[in-house]
Amino acid sequence: MRQVKASFTGKKTLCALALLGAFSAQAQAQTSSVTIYGRVVAGVDVVSNATNVNGTTGTRWRGASNQWGTSMIGFKGTEDLGGGTNAFFLLESGFGATTGATNGTELFNRRSYVGLQGSAGSVKFGRNLFINNDVWFLDPTGQQWIGTASLVKGRNWPGAANIIEYQTPDLGGFTATLQTSLGEQAGSIKNGRKDGISLAYINNGLELRAIYDVTRDANGRYGTVPTTNAADTIFTNSKELILGGTYKIDKLKMYVGYENLRAPDVAAGLPSKVNHYWIGANYDLTPQLTLIGSVFRVNVNNSGGNANLYMLGANYYLSKRTLLYVGAGSVRNKGNANFALEAGDSTGPGAGKGQNGGYVGVAHSF
Repeated sequence: MRQVKASFTGKKTLCALALLGAFSAQAQAQTSSVTIYGRVVAGVDVVSNATNVNGTTGTRWRGASNQWGTSMIGFKGTEDLGGGTNAFFLLESGFGATTGATNGTELFNRRSYVGLQGSAGSVKFGRNLFINNDVWFLDPTGQQWIGTASLVKGRNWPGAANIIEYQTPDLGGFTATLQTSLGEQAGSIKNGRKDGISLAYINNGLELRAIYDVTRDANGRYGTVPTTNAADTIFTNSKELILGGTYKIDKLKMYVGYENLRAPDVAAGLPSKVNHYWIGANYDLTPQLTLIGSVFRVNVNNSGGNANLYMLGANYYLSKRTLLYVGAGSVRNKGNANFALEAGDSTGPGAGKGQNGGYVGVAHSF
């Protein structure tokens, strides 16, 4: 009898442990978290040879908002579904701190997606930055307004709606991201659609990246003429290839990049090819102070001209969350080239003219 009782007691203990484990696993599977985060950036900006809406030109002073980086507020969350699988979401809106206005008409104009992540990678659905924004990793300025977007008129930093995106897990330092932005045009899967792939390899101080994407017009082609300037067609709908890398040695991080744009469907005589090159470096002079330097060059075919852009800057961290920034630069246009110093400006100084300027301000993250 004692043996039977002991056996029965042992079984009850095993059952209790099993139930406890099941409840524990269920509780763990339902674990979730939501985080509110953001950044506020504001300062002062000055640019020479700027054009007003009435056509007059001169030096322009204004509040600096997104020049160093986008002010934003966001909400993100995850839920552990068990078995190594997580559900996640992200809602993010960019705004201008100097005016309080959002960067676009959408409530969440930067990101609004939901997805799943597991051992096979992650998949997202919703709205996101377009895949060519990965040029941020190759930009010595951190994609400031005086940076890689300036000499391609913002072609490498748009957003993308109706996206489906897949990212592989880390495979020995190698990752790949594929993204499509559905055009939602009846009768065609190409009209108005964007597609891209971003490849990265990271090993110790070395980082190599390759990005290829296409943005099609409403007819599925690469030739829609903008309402303002036909020569800007290539910066609106085109095929884009970005190659580059960075290498960090102690306090010095070096950057090199190349960007090619092609618009095979533009009208005869309009620019159909752009080659964009840059080199730069970041140097941590102290743990708080980082110096920035970079040079950019662009060549546009079919008499589109060429331009050089020079940028110097610095970030001084008052704390982990707050920094002071300064950036200054000069753009020299030649021929018919009319690139603005700052990528956020829609109007340049005029064909063949130069522009100087810079900004200074404070950025606080929370």
